[in-house]
Order: sequence, then C-alpha cells, then structure tokens
Amino acid sequence: MMLTHWSGDLFTPLSSLTLATTAEQASSSMIFTSVLLSLVIVYLASKLGGELSKRVDLPPVLGELVGGVIVGVSALHLLVFPESGATATDSYLMSFLQWLGHLSPEATHSLFESQSEVLSVLAELGVTILLFEIGLESDLRELSKVGYQAAIVAVVGVAVPFAAGTVGLMLLFNVPAIPAIFAGAALTATSIGITSKVLSELGRLKSKEGQIIVGAAVIDDVLGIIVLAVVASLAKTGEVDVLNVVYLIISATVFLLGAIFLGKFFNTSFVAIADKLQTRGQLVIPAFTFAFLMAFLANAIQLEAILGAFAAGLVLDETDKRKELDQQVIPIADILVPIFFVSVGAKADLGVLNPAIPENREGLIIAAFLIVVAIIGKVVTGWAVFGQPQINRLAIGVGMIPRGEVGLVFAGIGSASGVLSKPLEAAIIMMVILTTFLAPPCLRLAFKGSEEPTESLDSLNPLQEKEPAEINS
Repeated sequence: MMLTHWSGDLFTPLSSLTLATTAEQASSSMIFTSVLLSLVIVYLASKLGGELSKRVDLPPVLGELVGGVIVGVSALHLLVFPESGATATDSYLMSFLQWLGHLSPEATHSLFESQSEVLSVLAELGVTILLFEIGLESDLRELSKVGYQAAIVAVVGVAVPFAAGTVGLMLLFNVPAIPAIFAGAALTATSIGITSKVLSELGRLKSKEGQIIVGAAVIDDVLGIIVLAVVASLAKTGEVDVLNVVYLIISATVFLLGAIFLGKFFNTSFVAIADKLQTRGQLVIPAFTFAFLMAFLANAIQLEAILGAFAAGLVLDETDKRKELDQQVIPIADILVPIFFVSVGAKADLGVLNPAIPENREGLIIAAFLIVVAIIGKVVTGWAVFGQPQINRLAIGVGMIPRGEVGLVFAGIGSASGVLSKPLEAAIIMMVILTTFLAPPCLRLAFKGSEEPTESLDSLNPLQEKEPAEINS
C-alpha cells in the first residue's frame, strides 16, 4: 500500500495533483526514500574511509569520521543537519530529491527536517549500542588484577586534562562554563582499542607498561562515562548547580556500582532465560532488552542513556555466555555505530578553522590549546607510577593519549545537546583526530630500544595473592 502510493508520488505527473496536496504527500511519502539514500551515503563513507584508514595502519574509526567530514557540511554537502545551522538548500541530497519528486520548497524543507530527525535517532541508537559493546569488552575481573597503579594512572589521566582544559578555556578564551566543562570532559577519554592494538603488535600487551596502560584505559572508560553523564545532564539545565553536580556524580556512581552488584544475582537468571528460549535471537534479544531497559532507567533519573547501556554491558560481561554474546552484538553494532561516527563528522564544520577568515583564527588557537592539553595531560600520567624505577614512564603516558571512538562519543553528545559552538566542536574533533593519529607511531618510538620485559603486572601489586587458579582463569 505504501509502496504503491510512494511510487505514484514519484512518477505520476503533477498536473493531476494540486500543489498543496503534492507538498503534503511528497514530504511524508519520500521520508523513507531520503533515509535510504542517506544510509547509502553513510555506509559508503564509513566503509571507504575505514578501509583506507586500515590500509595505512590507522584505526578504522578515524576513517569513518573523516568520511563523515567529507560527505558533510565541510566538503560535499551530501549530509547536513539543521542543528549545524544548515537548511535544505545547503544539501545536494535534498536538491536531488526535490528534482526527483518535483517537490515544492515547503515540502523539501519538511523532508529535510524529517530525514535529519530519523538519522539523528539512528545515530543515538548507534552510540547506545556502542557503549553497550564497550561495557561487554571491559572485563571487571581484569580490573581486579591491574592493581592500584593503573587506578592512579587513570585518575590522574582524567583529572589533569579535565581541569586544565576547562579552566584554560574559561580564563584564556572566555568560553562559558558549560561548553568549557564539556570540552574539558572530552579531553579525559582514552581509546583502549587503539592502544591495545599497537601494544599487541609490539609484543608489549603483557608487559608491566602494557597492562598498566590497558587497565588504566578500562578505568578511564568507567570514569569517563560518569563524567559524560554528569556534563551531558548539566547541558540540559544550562547552568552549573553545585548541588545538582553532587547529585549527578553520586547518582551516576551509585547507578553504575549498584548495577554491577545486582548483576551478580541477575546473571544466573539471564543465562537460565536464554537457555529456555528456542527461537532465533534467544541470547541477543534478551541482552538488548536489558540494555535498553537500563538505558531507560538511567534517563529516568536524569542521567544519560549511554551510562545505562554501559552498565548493562559490564553486567552481562560477567555471564558464562559473554563470548557468544560479544560475537552476536558485533554485526548489529557494525550496522548502527557507523551512522553515529559519520554523523559526527558530517556535523563538524571544519571550515570554521580556516585561517584565511579572521574570525576563524580563535577556533584554530582553541584547537591548538586543546591538542597541547590533550597530549601533556596524558603524558604526565606515566610519572604517577611510583615504586617502579625501571618502568618506561613515557610509554605509559603516550599509551594514554589516543581519544579515538571514546572522544568522538563526547563530541557527538555535545553536538547533539547544542551546547558547543561550531569553532569549539570543530576544535574537539581536530583534537580527537590528531591525538589518535599521533599515538600509534609515538608509542612505537617510546618503546624503541627498551628491553623486552619479562615481568607481568602481578609483580606490581604486592597486595594481590597470586594463586594458580586465579592466574589461569
């Protein structure tokens, strides 16, 4: 029924319809068409960008982001969004659809808003699934092995760049408090995937430095998600209320820890339910049901949905079916997560960093400032490790530098909330790109010439009893 009506709108001569009826029907019936074409552009950009990035030994997520920049408002103008200040006339995709469907300007504008809203919802769903997947990959049992050294590195790696970035933006550039806090929060992220890949290639994943970096990055993710939940909620109110900040920090922490604690009792029930189901999706559907329920509960107490999804991932990672669940979540994430990354890139107007335009120069200076803080704020974490005179502190600090997909999550949430100005948003994107590009070669240089360590992290934590059963598990 819908297809017949849709086909008629596309190919029936307009002489048989009034202008008002055509505008109304075309704007509603062509939404699906516009979304399909948008997804074609999204997937082409993400896959081509990811493949090219992979071939030059860089994280594919960087390629997806750059692909979004190319098809977005900064270059080809195929995907543009109203929140970035664009209109239907700025989109070549909308111009094509207007010609294809013989749409009036009013119908084209309505189509543009509807298409953008659908893509934004899909992008939000993608980032929710991304955080669920990150939670599934964050092994809580490994956190108990990395010891206090990794925890100290993580705390320093969150506190130093957050404080330096926020205060610096407010004092040096007169950025309002909420955007400054959001940008400072974006500096706290660490991409565990990028660093782990490089450490594995170098044969250093099980070294003292490698395990401290990975452990600190996992803790960084937990702290970063709490920070993100707090600052995103602050963005909704538009002001810094100390009592509200305290409430958000406490509620986010209690929610996350409470979910993990209760998960110990939930895991048995979850496995029992999954074993009794006989139809397709007997494992992944209950898992996503739980993840979306947790996301809803987080939203209900004024936190971000992504915190609930992350907590759900941490809980289900403790089940006996975690490996099977990981494999089933990956293809779903492969479909939805690229929409988020490409959308982030498409919304970023890098034209505001063009130095030829005088009013853009402040954005370039802000980007340079964020990049310096992002690098120094993480490098200093290596000197937070104490009692290990022979350890490679520079390698630990450099290993914490890449922001990767986690930094993009911050940028995307900030962009969706409307709290970031165009120069500040573009500066954050540039910071994420540069730190992610620099980290792999710099980590290789930091380890170059040093001896291959034979000690594992177990020797770092004198409080841990190394029982064979625990080690083998």
